[in-house]
Amino acid sequence: MNKIVPEIRSVIVEREIAFSPEKIWRALTQPHLLEEWLMKSDFKPVREHSFKFTAEWGSVDCKVLEIEPNRTLSYTWDAYGLESTVTWTLTPAGRGTLLRMEQAGFRPDQEQAYQGAMFGWQRFIDNLQEVLGHED
Repeated sequence: MNKIVPEIRSVIVEREIAFSPEKIWRALTQPHLLEEWLMKSDFKPVREHSFKFTAEWGSVDCKVLEIEPNRTLSYTWDAYGLESTVTWTLTPAGRGTLLRMEQAGFRPDQEQAYQGAMFGWQRFIDNLQEVLGHED
């Protein structure tokens, strides 16, 4: 018997950013910086730490899955029926860093969440680049 498995999709954003992995890492892991470009949170860079991102529209339940300083950060991202995983990968490139963000776990019936993430992550990463530009 063949079982049809629905296609699970990912949103992927890759950008080369003119800052070091260490500087980008700080913006990905320090709550006061996260709040400037993403959302308010009680994030701690500790494996298995459960935390929330909060905004006017609600909150996202998260849990740190993987952490390798200045290289990889992965956490669950669960909100409004979406159970997904966000993975950040930092790779030194030229005079900066290749930043890769992947949010994986969108089911075919979650088109609105998928489209929202496609738009939202572009904006968040624009904000991140702005914060990096004036954070020392």
